[in-house]
Amino acid sequence: MRWQWQRLRYLLKRVTSSVTQRGFKGTLSRIAQELHSRPATDPIWKLEPLNAVLPCSMPRSDAPRVSVIIPIHGKLPYTLACLRSIARHNAAAALEVIVVDDASPDDSADVLSRIDGVRLLRNATNLGYIGSCNAGAGIARGEFLLFLNNDTQVTQGWLDELLACFVEEEGCGIAGSRLAYPDGRLQEAGGIVYANGEAWTYGRFEKRDDPRFLYRRDVDYVSGASLMITAELFQAIGGFDSRYAPAYCEDMDLAFAARAAGRRVIYQPTSLVVHCEGISSGLDPFAGVKRYQSINHTKFVEKWRDALTRQPRPKLPVEQAIQRQGMRHILIVDALTPEPSRDSGSLRLINIMRLLHELNWRITFMANNRRATGAEIALLGRIGVHVLCKPSSLPLPSWLSRHGAGLDAVMLCRHYVAEHYLPLVRRRAPRAKVIFDTVDLHFLREQRAAEHTGNESLARQAKRSRRHELALMRACDASLVVSPVEYQLLRDELPEVDVELLSNVHEVYGRRGDFGDRHGLVFVGGFGHPPNVDAVHWLVEEIVPRIQRERSDIVLHLIGDIPPTARESLARPGVQIHGRVEDLTPWMEGCRVALAPLRYGAGVKGKINMAMSHGLPVVATPVAAEGMHLVDGENVLLAEDAQTFAAAVLRLYADERLWLGLSDASLENIRQYFSFETARGTLKRLLA
Repeated sequence: MRWQWQRLRYLLKRVTSSVTQRGFKGTLSRIAQELHSRPATDPIWKLEPLNAVLPCSMPRSDAPRVSVIIPIHGKLPYTLACLRSIARHNAAAALEVIVVDDASPDDSADVLSRIDGVRLLRNATNLGYIGSCNAGAGIARGEFLLFLNNDTQVTQGWLDELLACFVEEEGCGIAGSRLAYPDGRLQEAGGIVYANGEAWTYGRFEKRDDPRFLYRRDVDYVSGASLMITAELFQAIGGFDSRYAPAYCEDMDLAFAARAAGRRVIYQPTSLVVHCEGISSGLDPFAGVKRYQSINHTKFVEKWRDALTRQPRPKLPVEQAIQRQGMRHILIVDALTPEPSRDSGSLRLINIMRLLHELNWRITFMANNRRATGAEIALLGRIGVHVLCKPSSLPLPSWLSRHGAGLDAVMLCRHYVAEHYLPLVRRRAPRAKVIFDTVDLHFLREQRAAEHTGNESLARQAKRSRRHELALMRACDASLVVSPVEYQLLRDELPEVDVELLSNVHEVYGRRGDFGDRHGLVFVGGFGHPPNVDAVHWLVEEIVPRIQRERSDIVLHLIGDIPPTARESLARPGVQIHGRVEDLTPWMEGCRVALAPLRYGAGVKGKINMAMSHGLPVVATPVAAEGMHLVDGENVLLAEDAQTFAAAVLRLYADERLWLGLSDASLENIRQYFSFETARGTLKRLLA
């Protein structure tokens, strides 16, 4: 009964500020969820029991990159469970575990001193949470400090994913985890601090896997329950401020100090930590250490009075307050959620999103079918993209009714997607710049397919597509094409329209693997794209037999989505069909020649870009090489018919000097025309 009364007092204490932040309905929802009876733990969790035996040893390094600092005051079973979870989910990064015993009233220190790998620091007197954290940091040897509550249990990748923020996000000073309750509900997805100094933990009691909480972003603060900071920054800002001793508000203060020093505070959803909130200090805000929550709030407001004037106003809805002020917001809509192993268009769009994230844009994405897998959501979340999808998000018309007025730009990808949504976007996002991303000119591809096959019906379809695509370009504020050939075609056809060239975007991986260590040929392309179907059949039926008459040892590797019936027709000696693969690297680094035998199509060919970014020389047809700044004999070998194509492959396969020359020139081509730097300049100009 006493426990229920404490919970009720705690909840009633929060009602006033909660009504201010979320409104009365949101407050009642939180109270109802908290008082609702739930299982103690989510059935899918594999949490460490509190009565298990000691771990035999902890991970330990003499030269740690990360120092994990765990302050404790009693509660030994929770500390042991926390340590066992760290041992079970060992990190890739070298680490040390420092446990700071803050004069525990139980036998914690004696028990922990017997655990191999734990660096135990005993405080002579009780210093409180802040004093213990600072003491642990004082003996830490790592480049990074990771403060972790002893009433937590970590999950796979928790530490390495926090570390990734410092590698992938320029200016990152602090990174924090997604916190969940043992019963499975979300506890925190980054914190909000309002202009009056009141704090709000975003997402509390919501579903932990809702896409709203699964994308990396800058936040006001992250909880000290799992917080990583560079040791250099921690020392420079003086550690946790002792004015907040023994505890509370110190994590908010640290975040404000980091941001005052010009560093970013980042929420990392892929670092998931289970936190048994209230074990260390209780939940009653009027008793024990917890009473300092109110006392320290006053100190925090006094210290950061000027900075708080730049924080969200108290009545601003949470969904708006969580977004960093000053960021522009873009909505991107494509046919499908991008998946880089599926097609080159996906890779291009993902890399465009990466650049937008670097340029400080807030990015929201929706696929036309509103579907996205967990892996796709995680991939986009890693580059700061909020994915709208079933069943968690509203349909686009409803979403635009709520958020359209705040959009600065909308990118509609592919003509049939743009045609469907353009009128809606114009009505509900009136101040947004609307960009039509053609991906490639659909009508040009259809026109060339009709010419290749002599199909009159397809020729009529190409004319209809042309009318639709050109009309869309006139109706949008700007259009994107991937090829200089398409760019010039549109400049001639529509001189009044704003057209920008934004081609494929690739990292330059460089050449790995010597000529003599490489074997075989590789073609990358799925059967969802008609030009690939024609190319594979031409390759297997007419080109490969000519190659194998001269060199029967040369094997062709086919990579991409190929249906079972097509596999049967393509199967023959010397042809290996791998289907779609997650990582092309083994073939990019192990094969000797890449092939692009396309006989029609449009746009820029990602299969060529990908090979060249690895320094893998390419034999292609002129139509495949179109618009890619490629010159026969300098950075590619070109051939139009089966006989000359096979001859070019055999020549390149046997000539190491030619191979090295083309390899070097291929890498330079990617650097000059298809790099992130080139695309970044286009995006800056487009969205200025």
